[in-house]
Amino acid sequence: MALSYRELSSKSSSFDRLKQEVNKMASKTENKKDERFWYPNVDKAGNGYAIIRFLDSPRNEDMPFIRLWTHGFKGPAGQWYIENSLTTLGKTDPVSELNSKLWNESSDDNSPGRKQAREQKRKLTYISNIYVIKDSANPENEGKVFLYKFGAKIFDKIKQKMDPQFEGDAPMNPFNLVNGAALRLKIRNVEGYRNYDMSEFGEVAAISQDDDEIDRLLNSCHSLQAFLAPDQFKTYDELQSKLTKILVADSRNGEDYGYQAETENKPKRDSAPSVGRSASATRQPTASVNDSLSFFEKLAKDDDD
Repeated sequence: MALSYRELSSKSSSFDRLKQEVNKMASKTENKKDERFWYPNVDKAGNGYAIIRFLDSPRNEDMPFIRLWTHGFKGPAGQWYIENSLTTLGKTDPVSELNSKLWNESSDDNSPGRKQAREQKRKLTYISNIYVIKDSANPENEGKVFLYKFGAKIFDKIKQKMDPQFEGDAPMNPFNLVNGAALRLKIRNVEGYRNYDMSEFGEVAAISQDDDEIDRLLNSCHSLQAFLAPDQFKTYDELQSKLTKILVADSRNGEDYGYQAETENKPKRDSAPSVGRSASATRQPTASVNDSLSFFEKLAKDDDD
């Protein structure tokens, strides 16, 4: 006998499935492109060109850029781990801890542990406000202020301008709106990757001769410190829990990919990192947060665009 509408409506399983679908659709909406960011376009050959100007620190903030460490990799079952790394804040991060363990297990660069550590390596990204001067692919972006994510290659060019290596080259602050300079982004496809080696700064010039326009640009800047707020990072325990789920490939045979699969009848190996360790336990940061140029120069060497 068919169930009545009232009986069907009272079934919790139907409600649970509905909630799952609603949450799934909501998450797709939340993952839409962040319109605050500008991304350079390339043609079919992988080449691109644009002119941008880095802007000074947003109002009530001290630095014109922030740096963010992230992890993005697939586990053995194809699930993605994409998270901000707590090392950004000078704290220990479970992926970095695991990578250190895997790397030190062998001196062979071709060992499975070192291969996995390289695949799980953290990536360095910088974020700054920019003014788009020329964007032929999307001319509607010209004259507007955006956030821009860039990597070590572009940061090296900023560093070289601020601290030139050769005698006779005058230091220049690319973030200064009066005594700075525009960056001509020249993007090439080199072995399947975007290459920024040919990008260069132009001549020193004020971004505008109108003080009101300069004030408008500064007032249009987006907060950078917001990307370093606590709500942008999961706790150590939350990250470790997610990492464990992604790396444990098969709990039936205990294949662990760095983390031992937990079962009732099979204890964890002594060599496996402990799961569920309290984030409040005594733990020293791997590195302190230091926004000096020398610190960023060291970080910039670890990753390329």
